Amino acid sequence: MEKVGILFPAYNEEKNIRGVIKDAKKVLPNATIVVVDDGSTDRTYELAKKEKVIVLRHFVNKGKGEALKTGLDFFRRAGVSYVIVADADRQYSIKDATKFLGALKNADLVTGYRIPSDVPYANRMGNFIWRLLFNFFFDVKLKDSNCGYIGFNKKALRKIKDIHGGYIIENAILADAIRKKLKISQVPVKVKYRKRRIVKFARMFFGVLFFIVKEGMKYRLRNF
Repeated sequence: MEKVGILFPAYNEEKNIRGVIKDAKKVLPNATIVVVDDGSTDRTYELAKKEKVIVLRHFVNKGKGEALKTGLDFFRRAGVSYVIVADADRQYSIKDATKFLGALKNADLVTGYRIPSDVPYANRMGNFIWRLLFNFFFDVKLKDSNCGYIGFNKKALRKIKDIHGGYIIENAILADAIRKKLKISQVPVKVKYRKRRIVKFARMFFGVLFFIVKEGMKYRLRNF
């Protein structure tokens, strides 16, 4: 029987953590659920433990990238067939996890793509520019290059190790998958947005842009 894992990196998500775990149990009742509490200062750890799932803990905040590494390392050792990564803040609907499992039957890495009408204008424009450049540099035709809803099969779990922190996580995972010639697929996902400050969004936009151009140029020089 194929073993499925669900990974929730979490930082100060006491308002959402129990709800997202309950939702995951309903959607994939046989999955192994792992929460990585990344140094939360609220009750995230205690509330997750009450849901009787596996909770791994960083005693200081290390960032989402390190939380992903901790969770994925756990699932590599556990020998699961598939891992689905979703945000603990319920930005994405865990109901869409079943789409990932279906797509992972024929792909190594599956990412979500957001419907443009669900995305605020500034984010939509940022996503459009990132995707345009990513597709150009890496010679692919992705519908979304920056979605944090991601599924891995065993092969992807074993091969993808280039996981960064900050806002470039998703692009770094996709770039690593392309470099290692993994098969990538995408599925549509529902998304809800929190308001972001303009300064924070600008820093994120230019940080991701710089990463795509830098890594994309390296890729093209090696492969063309």
